[in-house]
Amino acid sequence: MRKWRAVLLLTAAGVGFAVSFVMLREAIGTDSPWLCLFLMFCILGMGKIAEPLFLLRMPGSLRPIRAWERSGTVYRGLGVKAFGRLLRSTPLHDLNRQVYLSRQRADAQHVMRLVESAEASHFWAALPLLPGIAITLATGQFLTATVLILVQVFFNLYPILHLRLVRERLGRYVVAAGRKRRFPAVGNVAA
Repeated sequence: MRKWRAVLLLTAAGVGFAVSFVMLREAIGTDSPWLCLFLMFCILGMGKIAEPLFLLRMPGSLRPIRAWERSGTVYRGLGVKAFGRLLRSTPLHDLNRQVYLSRQRADAQHVMRLVESAEASHFWAALPLLPGIAITLATGQFLTATVLILVQVFFNLYPILHLRLVRERLGRYVVAAGRKRRFPAVGNVAA
């Protein structure tokens, strides 16, 4: 029964987003860069609503965590770790509580899949914003382009980088937890 409810919710959201898109297009015109922004938010919403049915994935070539990402130096320099602290220490963490380990979500592998799905949602949501940025720059709408670039950076780029960092840390945790289960410490072995 839960699956049917999830399908119904996803369908209703899809129809609602489509109708809203058409209405917005009629109100502001088909050549408005703000349609790209609206589409970005629709993709983020649909990705989240679809989670009970399927999890989005990053494209194959972008999925692996690179060695330079594992070192953390670049991310630290870009302020990605500070961005993560900001997310955790403010009500922003309520936007996606599923990407945090807790007593209710102790399965690190499942949380890692949810983290990758959130990362993929931001990746796919970033794509429709790119033409909007290009068009506004090409037509000299520099204030609009600046707003769209800031949205892209803080709503997509930094969340992607932060989620990649989280996925890498969770991956290390999963590997370490697996080792502990296979080779229990001497003090934990039943006599």
